[in-house]
Amino acid sequence: MTQELLEKAEEFEKRPMSHMSTSDRVKASREAKSLILSINEIYKKTKDSKLMETMKSITAKKRKIEKRLKGTPLV
Repeated sequence: MTQELLEKAEEFEKRPMSHMSTSDRVKASREAKSLILSINEIYKKTKDSKLMETMKSITAKKRKIEKRLKGTPLV
């Protein structure tokens, strides 16, 4: 199960994020959230540093996606 999650996470990280529609960004953000939560459940039990690094990189990519979704403030 852990290996499966890490493979999904690696595939998510390598996926290009340019030229995405808004709905694609929402889907990607939700997928990132579910990956992070799943990996976190395993991390709580094992305390594996590789899992933490994976979560950090997915979170960074998720933040970029969400920043693009929310847009810049007009004020």
